[in-house]
Amino acid sequence: MAAYNGSAFIEAQLQSILQQQGVTLTVYISVDLSSDDSYALCCIFADQHPQIQVLEYGQKFGGAAANFYRLIKDVDFSAFDYVALSDQDDIWLDDKLLTACSKLEKGNFDAYSGNVLAFWPDGRELLINKAFPQRKYDYLFEAAGPGCTYVLRTSPMLLFKELLISKWQQAQQVSLHDWFIYAFFRARGLSWFIDHQYKLLYRQHAENQVGIHKGWKANVKRLKLLHNGWCKQQVVGVADLIAENHLNVQSSLCILKNISHLRRRFRDRCILFFIALIGLY
Repeated sequence: MAAYNGSAFIEAQLQSILQQQGVTLTVYISVDLSSDDSYALCCIFADQHPQIQVLEYGQKFGGAAANFYRLIKDVDFSAFDYVALSDQDDIWLDDKLLTACSKLEKGNFDAYSGNVLAFWPDGRELLINKAFPQRKYDYLFEAAGPGCTYVLRTSPMLLFKELLISKWQQAQQVSLHDWFIYAFFRARGLSWFIDHQYKLLYRQHAENQVGIHKGWKANVKRLKLLHNGWCKQQVVGVADLIAENHLNVQSSLCILKNISHLRRRFRDRCILFFIALIGLY
């Protein structure tokens, strides 16, 4: 679990993790240097629950991705069957992990992710559907969904850890760890199951680093990221890290020719096609 200034939410999240049914788990927490009592709160939980361990505190990571990279690098998870990622502010349904493990075992998949039910303080709820059919190269342009739903077999995650450590400085330039992990798995031909069910309540609030990006403000932000080249930089960065050699992600023409393979949802393929066509990519 990666945490930062999350004292208002951490307790509910940890309680939902500790209440998981049918699995034995250990929770490793990395707390980014915070201005609230997030670290102290995590330490109190660790004192009360032996299955919680808090990593050494005091480093400034500056984002969720860098914090998760630290967790993957520093935690020895080789003795576990699976690795799951957790944000600090969600609520897991009590069969979240058991459902994921069952899907992985029954289908012999290497990784699992799922839909989420977003919720707001005013009581609004919205199902976030990411379970569209996977495309040949979708991993070059999107994640499998929110990383907080990921449950991953340990063996390929150990390989990801090796890559992460060997290209540590380069990896820091990728701002979306869940996208990087998905791309690593898919580029190696590993199987990924995206569940249409939701097993996680995805809290939306003013401090969300990512969130669900709805509304005109989110669209303006996306346009700015496109205009300043950040989106293309992220695509190229991920492709370089996973040694992608099937597709030239630098070429708008290549994107136009292969558009049917690049995003899972039809609407998103249309948007990407238009962006590449007008030269905004």
